[in-house]
Amino acid sequence: MADEQLNPIFEILRIYNKDISLETPNSPHVFRSEWKPESKIDLDIKNDNVDPEHHVYEVNLRLTVTTKNAEDKVAFLCEVNQAALVHAENFGEEQLAHVLNATVPSILFPYARENISSLVNKASFPPFILQPLNFDAIYMQRQQAQAAKEQKEEQAEDK
Repeated sequence: MADEQLNPIFEILRIYNKDISLETPNSPHVFRSEWKPESKIDLDIKNDNVDPEHHVYEVNLRLTVTTKNAEDKVAFLCEVNQAALVHAENFGEEQLAHVLNATVPSILFPYARENISSLVNKASFPPFILQPLNFDAIYMQRQQAQAAKEQKEEQAEDK
């Protein structure tokens, strides 16, 4: 068992689109207004142990971009669920959580980014390129927020 902990196995089995959508609810009128977009980006990462016997996990990175024009009308709403099946074995619990919530999303992000860019371009909007994201930092922030929440709940129970 100790030897297994020293030899973690990680491989991407498949990368695929789980769901893609683009909505342009205010077209064609939005094309006539001044283009000073404001974008909001929502990010979600989920994982599921789909084959516990073989240590296969599905990781799903969901990116939702909502862009409004100068008149505060939605120009486009684009959502991409980019997923991967991965084999991850012989990791400690914390290491596995990091792999599934930071490493794999870092691998998936360029695929999701390209899908969003392509969809927005095909809808005839100006080029839209998501800036790179630091999934290690995002994971750490979420871990710290969860720890703070748990500590706050414990303090509330003690009162």
